[in-house]
Amino acid sequence: MTMKRVFNLLLFVLLAVVANAQAKYVFYFIGDGMGVNHVNGTEMYRAALENGAIGRSPLTFTQFPTATVATTFSASNPVTDSAAAGTALATGVKTYNGAIGLDNDKKPVNSVAQRAKNSGKQVGVATSVSVDHATPAAFYAHQPRRNYYYEIATDLLKSNFDFFAGGGFMKPSTTVDKKEATNIFTMFDESGYSVAYGYADYNGKKADAKKMILIQQEGKDPSCLPYAIDRNDDDLTLQQITEAAVDFLYKGKGKSNGFFLMVEGGKIDWTAHNNDAATVFHEIIDFDEAIQVAYQFYLKHPKETLIVVTADHETGGLSLGDNRYSMNLQALKYQQPSADALSAKITELRKLDNIDWEQVKQLLSAEMGFWSEVPLNWEQEKALRDEYEATFVAHKAGVAESLYSKNEPLAARAIEVMNQVAKVNWAHGSHTAGYVPVYAIGAGSNLFNGVLDISEIPQKIAKAGRYK
Repeated sequence: MTMKRVFNLLLFVLLAVVANAQAKYVFYFIGDGMGVNHVNGTEMYRAALENGAIGRSPLTFTQFPTATVATTFSASNPVTDSAAAGTALATGVKTYNGAIGLDNDKKPVNSVAQRAKNSGKQVGVATSVSVDHATPAAFYAHQPRRNYYYEIATDLLKSNFDFFAGGGFMKPSTTVDKKEATNIFTMFDESGYSVAYGYADYNGKKADAKKMILIQQEGKDPSCLPYAIDRNDDDLTLQQITEAAVDFLYKGKGKSNGFFLMVEGGKIDWTAHNNDAATVFHEIIDFDEAIQVAYQFYLKHPKETLIVVTADHETGGLSLGDNRYSMNLQALKYQQPSADALSAKITELRKLDNIDWEQVKQLLSAEMGFWSEVPLNWEQEKALRDEYEATFVAHKAGVAESLYSKNEPLAARAIEVMNQVAKVNWAHGSHTAGYVPVYAIGAGSNLFNGVLDISEIPQKIAKAGRYK
């Protein structure tokens, strides 16, 4: 037997031993709305940006040795919503659309995070949207509807998890029998949680904190972090949240007993609802940067760490290419803002008097690269001009509405034109029943083989971690 064959055999045995080992440290990444083509498109976009190449520039997580796909249907519909999908990913139980941590008979079911806690692990739940949003909520709450934000936040306290993070909370107070209920931040304080407002505040409070909730600075949007494409220097990022989570969970009992951490890239879904390809790709790149934090931890603890990356469902029915067998993803690099941010700029322009077409063209050129960097054909320019005439000149009322946005029609039309130029297409602005990707590396990663359903993933994680 040659030395090369001996080396390859030993490497295979080593990988097999690691894959079958107990997962002391578990990272569970969920890209909300992230379908197979969202990932493929991102890698092709990265390649086009780097050197104009045809092909892919791999993300960190797509290089993991285990890769497969999963189905996503709920108990009530072939097309799931985020609550039912989040519950399936958290608990391993299928339920009806809208349910948080309940089975189809509305009975509470334990999540893999709760099982990890019961097994003595430190536990964290983090997201780029609000902490009480559907996917993170499914890991700690039990409510019949996903929009019971106040009730979901009070369930957070019952979980006694060690670390939470996200944009903030949607409904910090409410009324009960016409009386003001206790503000959730008061309850957090009374329950021993330290609340940090931004990454710098976290670093100042972490040493003395026994349990932590990390959210954005006061005055920023509590519903979510900004899109990566729109981010300012002082904005909290998903990468920072992941770094803080690892730092906080690993100290003390986390180092000796292990930890479980779920991190959601929630705004992949939001921008896919807008059919905004450029912003989707930037969100997935941002999601990958958070995963890189976990991967660096894995490199230090390869025999004890499991990283799983997946999604709850596909959003938008994304397809890549046109009927002429071509794409032009390089055009997307000239889009500076998300659809939401572009809409805000158009709204500001609207406040001025007697806005003419040339002023609108200047804005679209600066923000989208139209005409200056991205040539438009006659039909595309006409579509933009017609929208300007309707909403600026004729002042016809209208709004381009998706699940998470109400935007200027001209902004939605500009995104539509950019998609046409890039030759990226969308079926609609909602969820589909398409496969989602699954990637894994490390201890227990051998469990994630063959076509799965998302409800099988937490069961396999619990098996790898040997949770009660």
